[in-house]
Amino acid sequence: MPNASVVRWFCRVYSVLLYAYPRAFRLQYGGEMAQVFRDRCGYMARRQGRPRLFRFALHTGTDWLATIFQERIASMFETAREMTVADYCRKAARLARAVWSAGRRQQPRGIVAEWVMTAIVFLFATTTLVQAYVIPTASMEGTLRVGDHMLVDRVAYANPGSLGSHLLPYRDVRRGDIVAFLYPEDVRQTYVKRVVGIPGDRIRLVDKQVIRNGRRLTEPYTQHIDAYTDAYRDDFPTRPQFFTTPRGRAMFEQYVRDGQVTVPPGALFVMGDNRDNSSDSRYWGFLPCGYVVGKPLLVYWSYDAPTADLEAWSVAHVFDVGRHFFTKTRWERTFLVPRSLSAQEDGGVQ
Repeated sequence: MPNASVVRWFCRVYSVLLYAYPRAFRLQYGGEMAQVFRDRCGYMARRQGRPRLFRFALHTGTDWLATIFQERIASMFETAREMTVADYCRKAARLARAVWSAGRRQQPRGIVAEWVMTAIVFLFATTTLVQAYVIPTASMEGTLRVGDHMLVDRVAYANPGSLGSHLLPYRDVRRGDIVAFLYPEDVRQTYVKRVVGIPGDRIRLVDKQVIRNGRRLTEPYTQHIDAYTDAYRDDFPTRPQFFTTPRGRAMFEQYVRDGQVTVPPGALFVMGDNRDNSSDSRYWGFLPCGYVVGKPLLVYWSYDAPTADLEAWSVAHVFDVGRHFFTKTRWERTFLVPRSLSAQEDGGVQ
């Protein structure tokens, strides 16, 4: 039987952990959650063996991590949209508690059932609602840095009923949004760029300046690091080059007229904020809306590492993190929220 003092210690720790939730949520649900935890403690006190104590701690930790993160994000974005990640997570957490309680009243669950339930809740939270990504290249430098590890809200642009799909349907993507998406040339890779054009927009660049629908844009989030001008990159669109992908060539052939490219229905024109070093729609064409994975929520960890280590983790990189975690972690970027910003349109027509 688990030591009673250990169980009491768990209860005290959990009562403190409740204060990590937003105050409004804690006042509304704190009592109920504390009671559920006390019931679990009582159940554990009647069971035998350390494996059950370990599973008890694992279930509790999983529930706490899933709900605390989602509630904190909900408190930041609850006015941004009607349905938030937290809505789905609360339903999942309540369902998990209900199943746990029902199983406890009827008969003790077997070890397999307990592990399956834990895995289902964890996978639902980390693959359907949010997912972790790392920025391996400098294409968004100035906004997102190489080594930024971020969480992406996978339901930001999803229609209800589409959860679980690898290709979420387009909804409400706006100019200036930062989006994570499946790279159209290789869907095994995930890219992060900023939306410059939506369906119907006419896009061109003149001396590195974006002109959309005839109006020059002022984009404070961009940076230009090259002093020289590249005709293809900076005065787009001109004509395809040897490095233009097949999708990019199709864009030139079908949608470039009068020195500008028109974004077709169901597609987006995206570019990196680091305009002089970004593989984007200028090179590989339009982004199909269905390839949008979600919207970055926050940077939960930023580590100063080269692109090669971030694209493929190695034993050497693991040791490097272990040795230099405190010195190479960019602490000032922890919990940074990437901002979607709309460019200002010049009043004149170009």
